[in-house]
Order: sequence, then structure tokens, then C-alpha cells
Amino acid sequence: MWQLRGTAAWEAAGAGSAAEPRGSPRPGAAASQVWGLGFLSRRHGAAMEDSTRLGYCIVAGSFVAFQFFFSAVSPQLSPALSRRYSSLPAGKRTEWDSRCVSTLHALIVGLFCLYILYFDEAVNANPIWGDPHLVKLNVAITCGYLLYDLLLLLRYWKTLGDSLFVYHHLVALYAYGYVLSRGVLPYFANFRLLSELSTPFVNLRWFFDAAGQPRSSWFVLANGLAMTVVFFLVRIAVIPSYYRRVLAWYGTPEFARLGLAVQVAWIVPSLALEVLNLIWMYKIIRGFYRAFGRPREHKAACSHGD
Repeated sequence: MWQLRGTAAWEAAGAGSAAEPRGSPRPGAAASQVWGLGFLSRRHGAAMEDSTRLGYCIVAGSFVAFQFFFSAVSPQLSPALSRRYSSLPAGKRTEWDSRCVSTLHALIVGLFCLYILYFDEAVNANPIWGDPHLVKLNVAITCGYLLYDLLLLLRYWKTLGDSLFVYHHLVALYAYGYVLSRGVLPYFANFRLLSELSTPFVNLRWFFDAAGQPRSSWFVLANGLAMTVVFFLVRIAVIPSYYRRVLAWYGTPEFARLGLAVQVAWIVPSLALEVLNLIWMYKIIRGFYRAFGRPREHKAACSHGD
């Protein structure tokens, strides 16, 4: 990418000099241009390698930070947030701590995602080859979290194990690996992280249940409504917008430069994640309907009994 941009810049410089009076070429001019082009290419290549190494370091740091929060911070902080935490079974406390980490990750990545979508002009102007530095930072944080959570699922499989989550994490890591290593598809990778904004509401629903909050209470019902709406907006309603942007760039020279491997790593996981989101949306709607239906059914039964 950088090499092609460098070539275009030198060609533009050459086109500008064509209007000057013709004469004998300056000694060493061609050699100087070739040397300059090679220097720019090496410089941009080195910058990309440095960015990739930094990304992998952030992945490792993210993994360690989330593991530390799970092991040390949440067990100390949670009793102050809920008196029920200390009386929960060991398995429930493990899931409580894991959901605290999940909520923290979702808030960090989701808000950062919104910032990039609104303020990163380079990524929005060229969603395939735009400057990926901020996106790689966000993706690296997510990859560290996914690795932490994947190992946590395997370690506590009887308590936390869910094959859908394992499938989701592996697919996401496969796709995000290309973003970290090659810096491609920054807009689409960041757009996918928009879905994390629904996670705090999903976790809050579980916290209410674990803390013994009645499912018919207005706190639980209000969160259930917010969870359903936000989940739909950031995971389902955005599907047409996402694929409209995909189709707009499909078949362009930028798309062709990706190569088949990256194209497959982009399109196939995207479709797979849509299937998962639709499954989860169905489960959320069904649970929300039951939560709202039960109080009404209970009231109807009481009225009938009277």
C-alpha cells in the first residue's frame, strides 16, 4: 500500500516537471528518484512493522490486565457493590467476576469504537486501506480480552462453557488477526466492535438475577427493555448499513488488493456472526416476552381466582 502511494507521489512529481523546458537530464536524477522511492517504501514498511509489534504487545497487556481484574479486582470490589456476592456459590462468583471483566471491556472498546466512527476521517474515507492505527489499538484490546475469555471458558467449562461463545471468539480472532498483522479493513473491523455496546445491559440482567432481584421489578424490566432495544440497534439494525458499505467497495481495485485470503476472512466471519446475532436476538426477545408476560398472566390468574 505504502509503496503504491509512494509511486503515485513520484509520478505526480514527474508529471509536474514535464512542463519545464526540456534539456539534458540532470546527472543522477533518475538514480536519486529510485533511491528516494526505496527509502520511503522502507520507512513506511518499518512503521507498519512497528505498529504491528505494538499491537501484539497491547494484546498481551490486555490479556494480563483482564486476567488481573478477574482474579484480584472483581473479588475485592464486588462485595461492596452487592451483599449477595459473598453468599453466592463458587461457580456463580466465578461467572460474576467474568461478567465484571466483560462489562469493563465492552465499555472501553464500545466507546472507543464510537470515537473512531465519528472522528477518524482516514478510516471513514477509505474503509479498506485507511490509516489503521487507532483501530488496531481497539482491536488489540479486544483480542487480548478474547484470548483471556477463551481460556476462562475452557478452564471453567462446567460453569461457563458455551460452544457458541467459543465459536464466536475463534471466528473473531481469525478475522482480527488480519487487521493486526496487515492493517487492512479498519472501518469494518471497528464497526464490528459497535456490538459491544449491548454487553453491559446483558450482564446487568444477569447481575440482577444473581442478586435476587425479582424479575417482575421495574428495574429488571426496564433493563430488559433497554437490553432488547440496544442489542437490536447495534447488532441487527446495522446489518443493512454494514453490507451496503461492503457492496459499495466490492470489486474495486482496493478490494482486489486484499487478496482472496483476506476477502474470505472478512466476508465469511461476518456472515457467521450475523447468524449468531440473530440467534441471540431471538433468545433475548423470547426472554423479554416471558418477563413481561408472566406478571400479566399472574395478575390475570389472581383476578380469575377472586
